[in-house]
Amino acid sequence: MLLVCLASMLLLNGYTHHMFGAEPDGAVQPTGGSASVPRQILRGGAVIDAAEGKPRSVAPKPRTIALTFDDGPDPVWTPKILDLLRQQQVHATFFVVGTAVAEHPDLARRIVAEGHQIAVHSFTHANLSTAAGWRRSIELRQSQLILAGATGVSTTLLRPPYSSEPSALSDRDWKALQQSRDAGYLAVLTSQDSEDWRRPGTQQVIANSMPRSTAGQVLLMHDAGGDRSQTVEALSKLLPRLKARGFRFATVGDAVGLPDPTRPASTWDKARGHAVIWAMKISDGVLAVLGWLLYAAGALSVLRAITTVIAARRHARMRNWTYGPPVTEPVSVIVPAYNESAGIEAAIRSLVASDHPLEVIVVDDGSTDGTADLVEGLGIPGVRVIRQANAGKPVALNTGLQAARFELIVMVDGDTVFEPDAVRKLIQPFGHPAVGAVSGNAKVGNRGGLLGRWQHIEYVIGFNLDRRLFDLAECMPTVPGAVGAFRRTALERIGGLSDVTLAEDTDLTMALCRDGWRVVYEESAVAWTEAPASLGALWRQRYRWCYGTLQAMWKHRGAMLQRGRAGKFGRRGLTYLLLFQVLLPLLAPVVDVFAIYGLVFLDPVRVLGVWAGFVLLQLAMGFYAFRLDGERIGPLWTLPLQQFVYRQLMYLVVIQSVFTALAGTRLRWQRMERYGSLEAPVVR
Repeated sequence: MLLVCLASMLLLNGYTHHMFGAEPDGAVQPTGGSASVPRQILRGGAVIDAAEGKPRSVAPKPRTIALTFDDGPDPVWTPKILDLLRQQQVHATFFVVGTAVAEHPDLARRIVAEGHQIAVHSFTHANLSTAAGWRRSIELRQSQLILAGATGVSTTLLRPPYSSEPSALSDRDWKALQQSRDAGYLAVLTSQDSEDWRRPGTQQVIANSMPRSTAGQVLLMHDAGGDRSQTVEALSKLLPRLKARGFRFATVGDAVGLPDPTRPASTWDKARGHAVIWAMKISDGVLAVLGWLLYAAGALSVLRAITTVIAARRHARMRNWTYGPPVTEPVSVIVPAYNESAGIEAAIRSLVASDHPLEVIVVDDGSTDGTADLVEGLGIPGVRVIRQANAGKPVALNTGLQAARFELIVMVDGDTVFEPDAVRKLIQPFGHPAVGAVSGNAKVGNRGGLLGRWQHIEYVIGFNLDRRLFDLAECMPTVPGAVGAFRRTALERIGGLSDVTLAEDTDLTMALCRDGWRVVYEESAVAWTEAPASLGALWRQRYRWCYGTLQAMWKHRGAMLQRGRAGKFGRRGLTYLLLFQVLLPLLAPVVDVFAIYGLVFLDPVRVLGVWAGFVLLQLAMGFYAFRLDGERIGPLWTLPLQQFVYRQLMYLVVIQSVFTALAGTRLRWQRMERYGSLEAPVVR
């Protein structure tokens, strides 16, 4: 719904500001023949009634000049012209553009209040002769509504943009005038053009405006559309000079003897006019906000790229860092399992093939697909199965923790396959007594399809680059459930795992950080996980992850005010998550929406250049991240395509998660469907 409203506001803004009116009045010349234009119209006066079958025209009375101004109101030049007209006690006719009236309704009211005639110059300064019939109707109707909303009056006078003298009318022009007559308008063309739109100089504007005879004239000038200082200066000299020669100035209606073309608007039209004006103001405000959000999104994207790349570079230089003496003590590996029969055998066999001593504890959480029976049937020494009624993953992990015999605990998802050296490398940081948990390097194993490649890119560029930064800044927010190790003492000190959030791994890691433990990243400890194989499964997984992360961030918000390692985590880790994993995804759709807006209404080359810049930034990060992780860069060719599908899905996940959190809805844990695609350790 928000997207539809946003698109509507942008469509309105684009229509009113960028589709028409870019050229000055005299820059567009009429084209085509005039066979259908009646002869008496071509040779007649500037005020035309284009009624079917009875077209008529009339010119101002002798020695009468109908002074007219187009394209306003303008906040700079219209007040100056009005002041000058008041000083000279002259009334004129202002042909106003609807969008300008919506921006400056006070000036439109002043025009009417000071006795001038106000008339229509279309809604967006569109060329009515070349516009489709439905668009002409919009241009005329919306102009009237805005006039009604701003001034309380309506008018029957219309000057089509880009029109000139009656003799220049073409067949297309005449057809447009006939349609406007059907809508109730009299057309007001010109008989004398000051050509002030050319800005030829004050003296030339005066010369162009001087009558060649005593015949009445409809004089065209402009009070908007750029710098009108020449018009104001010329007018200040022209009015007294022509008065001295016996000419009088009048509105169009008075000059040709028409009944008053303005009348009070109906209450309904006034209300609708106010609605149109406010809709346009809101659309302008939306675009202004979008502009600032676009800058914010761009700044955050660049800041994230620079920050993560610099941190990753520094982290990579620490590869030979040792936390202390080698850790050789045995490890307890806990595998929580709920209906994991598809992939549990590959996971167990990869663990027992480890080059480090360990025990494996499979906690079957009420599976209905024979997971426990399958593991027991393997008959592998050192593998225990504990059965319990279904109670959720955190409870299953706590059950395994109570049954574990060793101080070092590795937690593994049932769809994860370990490299033979992964456990040994994963626990080496425990050589430092301050380390309470270690995050391993989770990689996507089923990366064959397009969706798998996209997730593979996300894991390498996003997750692993971020973890290098978190490790360096000592603010790791998540040890992934797929591959993580913990000190038993640390887990017991915080009371084990909690089930109050859907992201139990994030909640657990944040609790350890707040308790003063250091959490690090060991990139060489590689495990392969099975990623969702469908968009629906991916949506459910990421929705749970994102919502659970928001829950954990709210739960541990107190870390922002703590000291020591807890304070580092709060002020660094939570701030990073808020900026780059919540705020940036919320802002990122702005880039896409604005790109579409720009392609339709602005300079498409410039817009495509900006979008290409974002993609190149992503590619640069991707090349560096893949190089650090020793991955082939082949999948990166799908990155530009990823921007059109996968990225939008991730944004919508964040948006829905934020709305769910704000609504206070309790989201239940959702298990991902397993396919058993990881049958053996993957060799890079």
